[in-house]
Amino acid sequence: MPLKKFTSNDIFYNTIKTYPTIQIDVYDSKTYYQNVSTISGAFTSSTPNAPTGYISLYEMNVDRNEAQTGLIYPFIVKNGTLSNFKTISTSEFVGGFQYGDTLTGSYPLLASISREYWQLGAGTLIAPAPHPRAHVRALQNILNYNIFSSQHYAFSSSLGDKATQELSLISIPSIFYGSSIQKGTVDLKFYISGTLIGRLQDITQNGELIQTDGTAYAQSQGSASCAGVVLYGQGFIILTGSWDLEPTARNYGGGLPLMNSSWINFGTGLGGHESYSGGAIDSGQIPSASFMMNFNGTQNVPTVTMFAHADKGEFNYSNNPTYVLHSQSMEPISGAYSYLEPELVIKNTALSPYPDPTGSFEKITYISKIGLYDDQGNLIGIASTATPVKKTETVDYTFKLKLDF
Repeated sequence: MPLKKFTSNDIFYNTIKTYPTIQIDVYDSKTYYQNVSTISGAFTSSTPNAPTGYISLYEMNVDRNEAQTGLIYPFIVKNGTLSNFKTISTSEFVGGFQYGDTLTGSYPLLASISREYWQLGAGTLIAPAPHPRAHVRALQNILNYNIFSSQHYAFSSSLGDKATQELSLISIPSIFYGSSIQKGTVDLKFYISGTLIGRLQDITQNGELIQTDGTAYAQSQGSASCAGVVLYGQGFIILTGSWDLEPTARNYGGGLPLMNSSWINFGTGLGGHESYSGGAIDSGQIPSASFMMNFNGTQNVPTVTMFAHADKGEFNYSNNPTYVLHSQSMEPISGAYSYLEPELVIKNTALSPYPDPTGSFEKITYISKIGLYDDQGNLIGIASTATPVKKTETVDYTFKLKLDF
């Protein structure tokens, strides 16, 4: 089998930036990612082994019955390398395990978009929290850093104090968007009984979520007003718009009193595990309200492009049995003083307009696969052509191979 080494001019490294579109729908305390509902499998009620709206990292245990076959799980043997899982503390690793013990983790690893809501005042989210509104306060520096884009980012200003004002925080894990959310793509829609009552968009691409559409009542209350800001690089949406979007009071769960719909209520039920200053969400309290969130992620995809050359006179021999004329003996010729391999006649596949005599003999091969090998000669990849490519001794080819990491 012929091998040919790539030169420095044959390999090119690049990065492709893509902007995948993401859609999140919330209805009756259930979240739907990319408009996909629960998919039943042959062995489980949910094939990805995750609720709707969740992303399963590694996608392990797909349609796997835990009771019958058990679930796949990661494991590490404690040895001199001191490798450990992040979920096991250093003290537990040192004192709780002996050398040779097996440390185990669990799959699936799940992620979902979540929402946290705070009423007016500095009260803690869930007692005993280390600080009031710990998750909001953790964003204080990055919010103030973005003031140059909009004054609405200010943690505390004449526009409001995020340490005490009524607000909700929507947290989007990076697995949903990649390196960042594309600026200007966040689009929030608020529905009541299927009717759009309000819409927020970042029309100026500065992180401000402006009310651009809605019912006549909602527009009379907050048309062109800023209802919140987006931290594009960190995946957070902070909603502070408290004006009414409809005059009807509704139960938004969490032990809260009836209230008129506002942008602070947007996303109630996200992830199925949102939290309130007054307690956990009451599932299924607002079946008439639904929400849609659209945005584009930013994915940087490393790529490598390789040019494999088949020059004139190269790769015109094959070890494939069909390369030689059929009905020939493959047995070696052996004697008292010799051991000779048989001389096999190569099948002539050169095109000729006459059946006899045949055309002039040519070494012709058909390239259908290109193998990629590392420095140690290990096969690490195979590229296949759509149809075999005819290779004669007078023709050279260059195959362009592209791989995304």
